[in-house]
Amino acid sequence: MRVLLIEDDPILGESLEEYLRDNGIEVHWIKDDRDIDEIFNFEQYDVIILDLILKYSRGEDILRQLRNKGITTPVIILTAKSDIKDKEVCFNLGADDYLTKPFNPKELFLRINALTKRRHIDEVIKIGDVEINITGKTVSKEGKEIKLSKTAWELLHFLLRNRGSIVETERILNHVWGDKPVGDEIVRTYIKELRKVLPKDSIKTYKGRGYKLE
Repeated sequence: MRVLLIEDDPILGESLEEYLRDNGIEVHWIKDDRDIDEIFNFEQYDVIILDLILKYSRGEDILRQLRNKGITTPVIILTAKSDIKDKEVCFNLGADDYLTKPFNPKELFLRINALTKRRHIDEVIKIGDVEINITGKTVSKEGKEIKLSKTAWELLHFLLRNRGSIVETERILNHVWGDKPVGDEIVRTYIKELRKVLPKDSIKTYKGRGYKLE
């Protein structure tokens, strides 16, 4: 499990990072919210933990940008604000959970697990007449399973996690192929494979930029 932690309090951030890692969670900690662009270019996280009160940014604005960009990753809000109006604003902006400081790190761990279980159990996404089972890693049409290569599945899953947003070719290469010395043409090859499976015009090409799954 991978978690993105956005927290500028060094003591709290270090404590949470250590606790979560000790419990088997990979943590990417953004300590300086001036590095906010990094949030919108992440590869893939299971949960985002977002502090509302940051030095240079408002957590509410970051949450709004995430959702406006079509990023559906569950977000847990951390804050000292306990007023119901503050909670209402966050939930209306697309927050999935809200944890008021001070709190026990174990409670955050339990909430992360609960969110990811709800997200991944039998999660089925439909695109036209095609059904994609995230948990089972299967694709089917009219009840018949369509075989995808492992690489094609990784690419499809990445596009799904960023559905509605343009995903740059460089990000795709980094996520799917990592350090392997491959070029843009291999992305085009696997996009072509996915287009044979998905409904027509489901994947848009943005020349010189990347691709978007509608």
